[in-house]
Amino acid sequence: MFLKGKILALGFQHVLAMYAGAVIVPLLIGGALSFSGEQMTYLVSIDIFMCGIATLLQLFVNRFFGIGLPVVLGCAVQAIAPIILIGQNFGIGAIYGSIIASGLFVLLIAPFFSKVVRFFPPVVTGSVVTVIGLTLIPVAINNLAGGVGAKDFGSLYNLGLGFGTLLLIILVYRFGNGFMRAIAVLIGLFGGALFAFIMGKMDFAPVSMAQWFHVPVPFYFGMPTFEWSAIITMILISLVSMVESTGVYFALADIVNRPLEKKDLTRGYRAEGLAIILGGIFNTFPYTGYSQNVGLVQLSGIKTRNVIFVAASFLIVLGIVPKIGAVTTIIPTPVLGGAMVAMFGMVVAQGIKMLGRVNFTSQENLLIIACSVGVGLGVTVVPNLFAAFPAFIQLFTSNGIVAGSVTAISLNIIFNMKKKVNSEELLTEKSVHVK
Repeated sequence: MFLKGKILALGFQHVLAMYAGAVIVPLLIGGALSFSGEQMTYLVSIDIFMCGIATLLQLFVNRFFGIGLPVVLGCAVQAIAPIILIGQNFGIGAIYGSIIASGLFVLLIAPFFSKVVRFFPPVVTGSVVTVIGLTLIPVAINNLAGGVGAKDFGSLYNLGLGFGTLLLIILVYRFGNGFMRAIAVLIGLFGGALFAFIMGKMDFAPVSMAQWFHVPVPFYFGMPTFEWSAIITMILISLVSMVESTGVYFALADIVNRPLEKKDLTRGYRAEGLAIILGGIFNTFPYTGYSQNVGLVQLSGIKTRNVIFVAASFLIVLGIVPKIGAVTTIIPTPVLGGAMVAMFGMVVAQGIKMLGRVNFTSQENLLIIACSVGVGLGVTVVPNLFAAFPAFIQLFTSNGIVAGSVTAISLNIIFNMKKKVNSEELLTEKSVHVK
């Protein structure tokens, strides 16, 4: 019984780690498209429900789909702006038509995209994971200060609450042991929320307004329509998400000491494709692997899939019982930010650990790391760098993770894979001369 309690706590910790990131997608899209209160309630609830279903698709390994790593799937944040534009230009039906089409595209391309595994040696995977962590740090810091656009952004209260949460996590991790260390983030979140409650800063209105029960309804917003420009846009977003998920897969595989093969990646991409199709049917959004949960796996040291099964189950329950799910939304933003600093920082640490297997006597490898991290972090800090480029190119260049990943892969091909081909050609020539 005590062991079950531990697993439940660890699973709920993963839910809290990803909840804010998952909920922000429907909130921003629904707000921009002027959805009613009833529509917003459905959108948020079905979004959380489908995050659980999408995660289960990755956990149940079979011949067709499921990568079998402790990965949590959530809505792709990079899809927000394109979805809003599609909705404004073509209507709600076109949003979900393009999402379903992009999911089918991911299913079809999965076996071919999985062949990119040979383009991900340690110098690339380590650089990509490091970039993922570094590009997320600004998100954590903004949340710690109160959230972008908050009237009290950077106030002493917000900073105290955020850094206090981080300090509590550090203290639990330093003086706790075993299970206590594993749920350090959960303790920090509850501790920060408790302090905010004592200070009278907790708003319980979302809980009182939420419904008790909610049933997922296919095509809630009407039947999908299909517009070519919208479909192409969502396919590009799906490619971006697949690149990001690839980094998440390799990071988790490194943490659990499991080598990834092409068939593993194929099943992982197919699971995402199925999740995206279901998202279109039930009127949610595209899905991708969540980096914050990678940091939590590393920080807690708990690598079993059982915990993620529990997290997925929690998400499903929260999706059909909105009143319970609303409780998690009232955790103050600075508290979430303080926890994110620790989790995203662990993603950076994992990337550095992966880079430890790189041959640093090679100047080429040093340049690959330098340029990929520099470009990825630079694009994150200066997102308008490529504002003059066409919109479809900006889908790739405005995302620091994708920009850094493309840089790392390209430079590795130029420096290392080209060198390998030349050395193989030289060996072939020598063998011919010997004969």
